[in-house]
Amino acid sequence: MPNHISSGPLDGVRVLDVTQVMAGAYCSLLLADMGADVVKVERPDRGDDTRGMGTNRDIEASPAFNAMNRNKRGVALDLKSARGVEIMRHLVLSADVLVENFRPGTLDRLGLGYQELHALRPELVYCSISGFGSTGPYAAHGGFDLVAQAMSGLVSVTGHPGTDPVKLGVPVCDLNAGLFGAYGVLSAYIHRLRTGEGQLVDTSLLEAGIAYTVWETAALFSTGEVAGPIGSAHRLSAPYEIFPTADGWIALGAANARNWERLCAVLEAPEFADDDRFADNGSRMANRPQLVDELSRRFRTRRRDDWLERLRAAGVPSGPVNDMAEVYADPHVRARRMVGSTDHPVLGEVRHIGPPVKLSATPARVERPAPLLGQHTREVLLEAAVAPSEIDDLLADGVVRETLDARSRAGVTGVTS
Repeated sequence: MPNHISSGPLDGVRVLDVTQVMAGAYCSLLLADMGADVVKVERPDRGDDTRGMGTNRDIEASPAFNAMNRNKRGVALDLKSARGVEIMRHLVLSADVLVENFRPGTLDRLGLGYQELHALRPELVYCSISGFGSTGPYAAHGGFDLVAQAMSGLVSVTGHPGTDPVKLGVPVCDLNAGLFGAYGVLSAYIHRLRTGEGQLVDTSLLEAGIAYTVWETAALFSTGEVAGPIGSAHRLSAPYEIFPTADGWIALGAANARNWERLCAVLEAPEFADDDRFADNGSRMANRPQLVDELSRRFRTRRRDDWLERLRAAGVPSGPVNDMAEVYADPHVRARRMVGSTDHPVLGEVRHIGPPVKLSATPARVERPAPLLGQHTREVLLEAAVAPSEIDDLLADGVVRETLDARSRAGVTGVTS
Protein backbone atom coordinates (compact mmCIF):
# COMPACT_ATOMS: atom_id res chain seq x y z
CA MET A 1 0.00 0.00 0.00
CA PRO A 2 1.24 3.55 -0.71
CA ASN A 3 2.55 5.46 2.26
CA HIS A 4 -0.03 8.20 2.67
CA ILE A 5 -2.38 9.68 5.24
CA SER A 6 -4.34 6.98 7.03
CA SER A 7 -7.91 6.69 8.24
CA GLY A 8 -9.20 9.85 6.58
CA PRO A 9 -12.61 10.05 4.91
CA LEU A 10 -10.90 9.94 1.49
CA ASP A 11 -8.60 7.05 2.38
CA GLY A 12 -8.04 4.96 -0.76
CA VAL A 13 -8.75 7.77 -3.22
CA ARG A 14 -5.81 8.39 -5.58
CA VAL A 15 -5.38 11.95 -6.89
CA LEU A 16 -2.93 13.05 -9.58
CA ASP A 17 -1.99 16.67 -8.93
CA VAL A 18 -0.77 18.29 -12.18
CA THR A 19 -0.88 21.84 -10.90
CA GLN A 20 1.16 24.99 -10.50
CA VAL A 21 1.29 27.63 -7.77
CA MET A 22 -1.96 28.02 -5.81
CA ALA A 23 -5.52 27.36 -7.06
CA GLY A 24 -5.04 23.76 -8.20
CA ALA A 25 -2.51 22.99 -5.48
CA TYR A 26 -4.95 24.22 -2.83
CA CYS A 27 -7.69 22.01 -4.26
CA SER A 28 -5.52 18.88 -4.00
CA LEU A 29 -4.22 20.00 -0.58
CA LEU A 30 -7.78 19.97 0.78
CA LEU A 31 -8.24 16.46 -0.59
CA ALA A 32 -4.89 15.32 0.83
CA ASP A 33 -5.75 16.62 4.31
CA MET A 34 -8.84 14.41 4.23
CA GLY A 35 -6.77 11.32 3.49
CA ALA A 36 -6.54 11.12 -0.30
CA ASP A 37 -3.25 9.80 -1.71
CA VAL A 38 -2.21 12.88 -3.69
CA VAL A 39 0.69 12.48 -6.11
CA LYS A 40 2.16 15.84 -7.09
CA VAL A 41 3.58 15.77 -10.64
CA GLU A 42 6.26 18.41 -11.29
CA ARG A 43 8.64 19.24 -14.11
CA PRO A 44 12.08 17.70 -13.49
CA ASP A 45 14.21 20.82 -14.00
CA ARG A 46 12.79 23.23 -11.43
CA GLY A 47 9.47 21.83 -10.24
CA ASP A 48 6.40 23.86 -9.36
CA ASP A 49 6.83 27.61 -9.85
CA THR A 50 6.29 28.20 -6.13
CA ARG A 51 9.65 26.53 -5.47
CA GLY A 52 11.24 29.68 -6.91
CA MET A 53 9.09 32.24 -5.09
CA GLY A 54 10.69 34.56 -2.56
CA THR A 55 14.37 35.29 -2.02
CA ASN A 56 15.52 31.81 -1.00
CA ARG A 57 16.99 30.03 -4.04
CA ASP A 58 16.90 26.56 -2.49
CA ILE A 59 13.98 24.85 -4.24
CA GLU A 60 13.47 22.60 -1.21
CA ALA A 61 13.21 25.52 1.22
CA SER A 62 10.41 27.53 -0.39
CA PRO A 63 7.79 28.55 2.21
CA ALA A 64 5.26 28.98 -0.60
CA PHE A 65 5.72 25.45 -1.94
CA ASN A 66 5.78 23.87 1.50
CA ALA A 67 2.58 25.68 2.49
CA MET A 68 0.63 24.44 -0.53
CA ASN A 69 1.88 20.86 -0.85
CA ARG A 70 1.91 19.13 2.52
CA ASN A 71 0.49 15.61 2.71
CA LYS A 72 1.45 14.91 -0.92
CA ARG A 73 3.94 12.58 -2.53
CA GLY A 74 6.12 14.01 -5.29
CA VAL A 75 6.99 12.76 -8.76
CA ALA A 76 9.19 14.67 -11.21
CA LEU A 77 8.08 13.85 -14.77
CA ASP A 78 8.72 15.58 -18.10
CA LEU A 79 5.29 15.88 -19.72
CA LYS A 80 6.81 17.53 -22.80
CA SER A 81 8.40 14.23 -23.77
CA ALA A 82 6.53 11.37 -25.42
CA ARG A 83 7.78 8.91 -22.80
CA GLY A 84 6.71 11.25 -20.01
CA VAL A 85 3.19 11.46 -21.45
CA GLU A 86 3.13 7.67 -21.75
CA ILE A 87 4.07 7.31 -18.10
CA MET A 88 1.43 9.84 -17.12
CA ARG A 89 -1.26 7.96 -19.01
CA HIS A 90 -0.12 4.82 -17.22
CA LEU A 91 -0.52 6.56 -13.85
CA VAL A 92 -4.03 7.67 -14.83
CA LEU A 93 -5.12 4.04 -15.06
CA SER A 94 -4.96 3.72 -11.27
CA ALA A 95 -6.15 7.25 -10.44
CA ASP A 96 -9.57 8.35 -9.25
CA VAL A 97 -9.09 12.09 -9.69
CA LEU A 98 -6.85 14.38 -11.73
CA VAL A 99 -6.50 18.06 -10.85
CA GLU A 100 -4.87 20.53 -13.25
CA ASN A 101 -4.79 24.31 -13.54
CA PHE A 102 -3.01 25.00 -16.81
CA ARG A 103 -4.40 27.38 -19.41
CA PRO A 104 -7.22 25.58 -21.27
CA GLY A 105 -5.86 23.53 -24.16
CA THR A 106 -2.38 22.99 -22.70
CA LEU A 107 -2.90 19.39 -21.62
CA ASP A 108 -5.05 18.68 -24.69
CA ARG A 109 -2.05 19.43 -26.87
CA LEU A 110 -0.04 16.88 -24.87
CA GLY A 111 -2.69 14.19 -25.26
CA LEU A 112 -3.66 14.53 -21.59
CA GLY A 113 -6.90 16.52 -21.94
CA TYR A 114 -10.23 15.46 -20.52
CA GLN A 115 -11.55 13.77 -23.66
CA GLU A 116 -8.42 11.65 -24.11
CA LEU A 117 -8.22 10.60 -20.47
CA HIS A 118 -11.96 10.01 -20.16
CA ALA A 119 -11.71 7.59 -23.06
CA LEU A 120 -8.74 5.92 -21.37
CA ARG A 121 -10.38 5.78 -17.92
CA PRO A 122 -14.12 6.61 -17.92
CA GLU A 123 -14.19 6.54 -14.10
CA LEU A 124 -11.75 9.45 -13.80
CA VAL A 125 -12.93 12.70 -12.21
CA TYR A 126 -11.00 15.37 -14.11
CA CYS A 127 -10.86 18.77 -12.38
CA SER A 128 -9.76 21.75 -14.48
CA ILE A 129 -9.18 25.10 -12.75
CA SER A 130 -8.24 28.09 -14.91
CA GLY A 131 -8.47 31.85 -15.02
CA PHE A 132 -11.74 32.03 -16.94
CA GLY A 133 -12.99 28.46 -17.45
CA SER A 134 -12.89 26.22 -20.52
CA THR A 135 -15.62 28.02 -22.49
CA GLY A 136 -16.43 31.60 -23.42
CA PRO A 137 -14.48 34.37 -25.16
CA TYR A 138 -11.82 34.64 -22.42
CA ALA A 139 -11.12 30.90 -22.12
CA ALA A 140 -7.68 31.13 -23.71
CA HIS A 141 -6.58 34.08 -21.59
CA GLY A 142 -4.16 33.58 -18.73
CA GLY A 143 -5.64 34.23 -15.31
CA PHE A 144 -4.15 35.54 -12.08
CA ASP A 145 -5.76 36.29 -8.74
CA LEU A 146 -5.35 40.06 -9.05
CA VAL A 147 -6.96 40.08 -12.51
CA ALA A 148 -9.82 37.88 -11.31
CA GLN A 149 -10.40 40.08 -8.26
CA ALA A 150 -10.62 43.10 -10.55
CA MET A 151 -12.87 41.54 -13.19
CA SER A 152 -15.20 39.82 -10.70
CA GLY A 153 -16.07 43.12 -9.03
CA LEU A 154 -14.30 42.35 -5.75
CA VAL A 155 -11.83 45.21 -6.13
CA SER A 156 -14.65 47.66 -6.85
CA VAL A 157 -16.24 47.01 -3.45
CA THR A 158 -13.05 46.79 -1.38
CA GLY A 159 -11.45 49.67 0.51
CA HIS A 160 -12.87 53.05 1.44
CA PRO A 161 -14.93 55.47 -0.70
CA GLY A 162 -12.85 57.86 -2.77
CA THR A 163 -9.59 55.92 -2.53
CA ASP A 164 -7.64 54.13 -5.25
CA PRO A 165 -8.70 50.56 -6.10
CA VAL A 166 -7.33 47.97 -3.69
CA LYS A 167 -7.41 44.19 -3.81
CA LEU A 168 -8.30 41.97 -0.89
CA GLY A 169 -5.31 41.25 1.32
CA VAL A 170 -5.36 37.52 0.52
CA PRO A 171 -5.53 35.76 -2.89
CA VAL A 172 -9.21 34.98 -2.42
CA CYS A 173 -9.94 34.07 -6.06
CA ASP A 174 -7.08 31.57 -6.17
CA LEU A 175 -8.04 29.98 -2.88
CA ASN A 176 -11.77 30.03 -3.53
CA ALA A 177 -11.27 28.43 -6.94
CA GLY A 178 -9.36 25.65 -5.21
CA LEU A 179 -12.13 25.27 -2.66
CA PHE A 180 -14.80 25.14 -5.37
CA GLY A 181 -12.64 22.67 -7.27
CA ALA A 182 -12.54 20.36 -4.24
CA TYR A 183 -16.30 20.79 -3.80
CA GLY A 184 -16.80 19.84 -7.44
CA VAL A 185 -14.47 16.86 -7.18
CA LEU A 186 -16.31 15.46 -4.18
CA SER A 187 -19.69 16.00 -5.85
CA ALA A 188 -18.49 14.25 -9.02
CA TYR A 189 -16.94 11.45 -6.99
CA ILE A 190 -20.25 10.77 -5.22
CA HIS A 191 -21.90 10.63 -8.67
CA ARG A 192 -19.22 8.17 -9.76
CA LEU A 193 -19.89 5.95 -6.74
CA ARG A 194 -23.53 5.80 -7.83
CA THR A 195 -23.02 5.38 -11.57
CA GLY A 196 -19.41 4.35 -12.19
CA GLU A 197 -18.91 7.35 -14.47
CA GLY A 198 -16.38 10.13 -14.06
CA GLN A 199 -16.83 13.62 -15.47
CA LEU A 200 -15.21 17.01 -16.02
CA VAL A 201 -15.19 19.52 -13.16
CA ASP A 202 -14.63 22.99 -14.65
CA THR A 203 -14.22 26.11 -12.50
CA SER A 204 -12.26 29.35 -12.65
CA LEU A 205 -10.77 32.21 -10.69
CA LEU A 206 -13.29 34.64 -12.22
CA GLU A 207 -16.28 32.57 -11.13
CA ALA A 208 -14.72 32.03 -7.71
CA GLY A 209 -14.65 35.80 -7.24
CA ILE A 210 -18.14 36.44 -8.60
CA ALA A 211 -19.58 33.76 -6.31
CA TYR A 212 -18.53 35.83 -3.28
CA THR A 213 -20.37 39.00 -4.33
CA VAL A 214 -23.62 37.79 -2.77
CA TRP A 215 -24.93 41.04 -1.23
CA GLU A 216 -23.59 43.22 -4.03
CA THR A 217 -25.15 41.09 -6.75
CA ALA A 218 -28.45 40.87 -4.86
CA ALA A 219 -28.58 44.67 -4.70
CA LEU A 220 -27.84 45.02 -8.40
CA PHE A 221 -30.42 42.45 -9.48
CA SER A 222 -33.17 43.75 -7.18
CA THR A 223 -32.68 47.53 -7.32
CA GLY A 224 -30.14 48.26 -10.04
CA GLU A 225 -27.81 49.74 -7.41
CA VAL A 226 -24.10 49.40 -8.24
CA ALA A 227 -22.25 48.76 -4.99
CA GLY A 228 -19.04 50.57 -4.11
CA PRO A 229 -16.47 50.34 -1.30
CA ILE A 230 -17.71 51.01 2.24
CA GLY A 231 -14.67 50.22 4.34
CA SER A 232 -15.41 47.67 7.05
CA ALA A 233 -19.16 48.40 7.24
CA HIS A 234 -22.01 46.06 6.31
CA ARG A 235 -24.21 46.95 3.35
CA LEU A 236 -27.48 46.12 5.10
CA SER A 237 -26.91 46.37 8.85
CA ALA A 238 -25.55 48.83 11.43
CA PRO A 239 -23.57 48.99 13.59
CA TYR A 240 -21.51 46.28 11.99
CA GLU A 241 -17.94 47.47 11.37
CA ILE A 242 -14.56 48.28 12.88
CA PHE A 243 -14.17 51.05 15.45
CA PRO A 244 -11.09 52.76 16.93
CA THR A 245 -10.29 52.55 20.63
CA ALA A 246 -7.69 54.31 22.72
CA ASP A 247 -4.99 51.84 21.69
CA GLY A 248 -6.26 49.67 18.84
CA TRP A 249 -9.30 48.56 16.88
CA ILE A 250 -12.30 46.35 17.54
CA ALA A 251 -14.72 44.66 15.19
CA LEU A 252 -18.31 45.01 16.35
CA GLY A 253 -21.54 43.36 15.25
CA ALA A 254 -24.53 44.81 17.08
CA ALA A 255 -27.13 45.28 14.36
CA ASN A 256 -30.14 43.40 15.72
CA ALA A 257 -32.39 44.89 18.39
CA ARG A 258 -31.11 42.81 21.32
CA ASN A 259 -27.43 43.43 20.60
CA TRP A 260 -28.08 47.12 20.00
CA GLU A 261 -29.70 47.41 23.42
CA ARG A 262 -26.80 45.53 25.01
CA LEU A 263 -24.31 47.84 23.27
CA CYS A 264 -26.11 50.93 24.56
CA ALA A 265 -25.82 49.56 28.09
CA VAL A 266 -22.09 48.80 27.70
CA LEU A 267 -21.49 52.31 26.37
CA GLU A 268 -23.51 53.75 29.28
CA ALA A 269 -25.59 55.58 26.69
CA PRO A 270 -29.22 54.57 27.31
CA GLU A 271 -30.33 57.66 25.40
CA PHE A 272 -29.27 55.96 22.16
CA ALA A 273 -32.03 53.41 22.60
CA ASP A 274 -34.61 56.21 22.53
CA ASP A 275 -32.97 58.24 19.76
CA ASP A 276 -35.17 58.25 16.64
CA ARG A 277 -32.05 58.28 14.46
CA PHE A 278 -31.03 54.90 15.86
CA ALA A 279 -34.41 53.35 16.72
CA ASP A 280 -34.07 50.37 14.39
CA ASN A 281 -31.70 48.99 11.79
CA GLY A 282 -33.29 50.98 8.97
CA SER A 283 -32.89 54.21 10.92
CA ARG A 284 -29.31 53.38 11.86
CA MET A 285 -28.48 52.65 8.22
CA ALA A 286 -30.06 55.94 7.11
CA ASN A 287 -28.07 57.82 9.75
CA ARG A 288 -24.91 55.73 9.65
CA PRO A 289 -22.42 58.66 9.51
CA GLN A 290 -23.86 60.12 12.75
CA LEU A 291 -23.99 56.66 14.30
CA VAL A 292 -20.33 55.99 13.51
CA ASP A 293 -19.29 59.38 14.88
CA GLU A 294 -21.15 58.82 18.15
CA LEU A 295 -19.83 55.29 18.67
CA SER A 296 -16.26 56.14 17.67
CA ARG A 297 -16.17 59.04 20.12
CA ARG A 298 -17.15 56.76 22.97
CA PHE A 299 -14.94 53.83 21.98
CA ARG A 300 -11.88 56.10 21.94
CA THR A 301 -12.26 56.68 25.70
CA ARG A 302 -11.03 53.22 26.72
CA ARG A 303 -8.42 50.68 25.74
CA ARG A 304 -9.25 47.90 23.31
CA ASP A 305 -9.07 45.02 25.76
CA ASP A 306 -11.17 46.90 28.32
CA TRP A 307 -13.94 47.33 25.77
CA LEU A 308 -13.70 43.73 24.62
CA GLU A 309 -14.05 42.47 28.18
CA ARG A 310 -17.18 44.58 28.69
CA LEU A 311 -18.70 43.73 25.31
CA ARG A 312 -18.16 40.02 25.70
CA ALA A 313 -19.53 40.02 29.23
CA ALA A 314 -22.70 41.63 27.85
CA GLY A 315 -22.92 39.16 24.97
CA VAL A 316 -22.24 41.67 22.21
CA PRO A 317 -20.43 40.01 19.26
CA SER A 318 -17.00 41.62 19.08
CA GLY A 319 -13.34 40.89 18.62
CA PRO A 320 -9.92 42.49 18.22
CA VAL A 321 -8.34 43.35 14.88
CA ASN A 322 -5.42 40.92 15.09
CA ASP A 323 -2.21 40.94 13.14
CA MET A 324 -0.96 37.54 11.99
CA ALA A 325 1.27 37.01 15.02
CA GLU A 326 -1.68 37.72 17.31
CA VAL A 327 -3.83 35.26 15.36
CA TYR A 328 -1.55 32.33 16.15
CA ALA A 329 -0.97 33.43 19.74
CA ASP A 330 -4.72 33.34 20.37
CA PRO A 331 -5.57 30.50 22.80
CA HIS A 332 -8.81 29.73 20.97
CA VAL A 333 -7.00 29.34 17.64
CA ARG A 334 -4.63 26.91 19.31
CA ALA A 335 -7.47 25.08 21.03
CA ARG A 336 -9.05 24.59 17.60
CA ARG A 337 -5.75 23.04 16.43
CA MET A 338 -5.18 25.63 13.72
CA VAL A 339 -1.42 25.46 14.25
CA GLY A 340 0.38 22.25 13.34
CA SER A 341 3.77 21.08 12.17
CA THR A 342 5.51 18.51 10.02
CA ASP A 343 9.08 17.23 10.09
CA HIS A 344 10.72 18.26 6.81
CA PRO A 345 13.86 16.33 5.78
CA VAL A 346 15.72 19.55 4.90
CA LEU A 347 14.12 22.26 7.02
CA GLY A 348 13.28 20.31 10.15
CA GLU A 349 10.05 21.37 11.84
CA VAL A 350 7.78 23.34 9.50
CA ARG A 351 4.68 24.95 11.01
CA HIS A 352 1.49 25.12 8.98
CA ILE A 353 -2.18 26.10 9.10
CA GLY A 354 -4.23 23.31 10.60
CA PRO A 355 -7.22 21.77 8.79
CA PRO A 356 -10.20 24.15 9.10
CA VAL A 357 -12.87 21.42 9.06
CA LYS A 358 -13.19 18.98 11.95
CA LEU A 359 -14.78 15.54 11.39
CA SER A 360 -15.69 13.55 14.48
CA ALA A 361 -15.04 10.03 13.16
CA THR A 362 -12.46 10.55 10.40
CA PRO A 363 -10.67 13.82 11.15
CA ALA A 364 -8.28 15.50 8.74
CA ARG A 365 -4.64 14.90 9.61
CA VAL A 366 -1.35 16.40 8.50
CA GLU A 367 1.27 13.67 8.49
CA ARG A 368 3.60 14.45 5.61
CA PRO A 369 5.66 17.54 4.73
CA ALA A 370 5.72 18.85 1.18
CA PRO A 371 7.81 16.52 -1.00
CA LEU A 372 11.31 17.20 -2.21
CA LEU A 373 11.46 17.48 -6.00
CA GLY A 374 11.10 13.91 -7.25
CA GLN A 375 11.21 12.44 -3.74
CA HIS A 376 8.69 9.69 -4.48
CA THR A 377 9.27 9.18 -8.21
CA ARG A 378 10.62 5.66 -7.89
CA GLU A 379 8.11 4.70 -5.21
CA VAL A 380 5.10 5.80 -7.27
CA LEU A 381 6.35 4.27 -10.52
CA LEU A 382 7.03 0.94 -8.80
CA GLU A 383 3.47 0.98 -7.46
CA ALA A 384 2.31 1.51 -11.04
CA ALA A 385 4.20 -1.65 -12.08
CA VAL A 386 6.94 0.18 -13.98
CA ALA A 387 9.98 -2.11 -14.04
CA PRO A 388 13.04 -0.96 -12.03
CA SER A 389 15.21 -1.16 -15.14
CA GLU A 390 12.80 1.10 -17.05
CA ILE A 391 12.84 3.60 -14.18
CA ASP A 392 16.63 3.65 -14.38
CA ASP A 393 16.40 4.34 -18.12
CA LEU A 394 13.90 7.14 -17.57
CA LEU A 395 16.19 8.69 -14.98
CA ALA A 396 19.19 8.42 -17.28
CA ASP A 397 17.28 10.11 -20.10
CA GLY A 398 15.98 12.94 -17.89
CA VAL A 399 12.32 11.97 -18.37
CA VAL A 400 11.94 11.63 -14.61
CA ARG A 401 13.95 12.93 -11.69
CA GLU A 402 14.69 11.39 -8.33
CA THR A 403 16.08 13.36 -5.42
CA LEU A 404 19.56 12.03 -4.62
CA ASP A 405 18.57 10.56 -1.29
CA ALA A 406 14.90 10.05 -2.08
CA ARG A 407 15.04 6.30 -1.54
CA SER A 408 16.14 6.69 2.06
CA ARG A 409 13.73 9.57 2.66
CA ALA A 410 10.69 8.03 1.00
CA GLY A 411 7.94 7.67 3.53
CA VAL A 412 9.13 10.38 5.91
CA THR A 413 6.24 10.99 8.30
CA GLY A 414 5.73 14.25 10.09
CA VAL A 415 4.06 15.26 13.31
CA THR A 416 0.28 15.06 13.23
CA SER A 417 -1.57 18.29 13.64
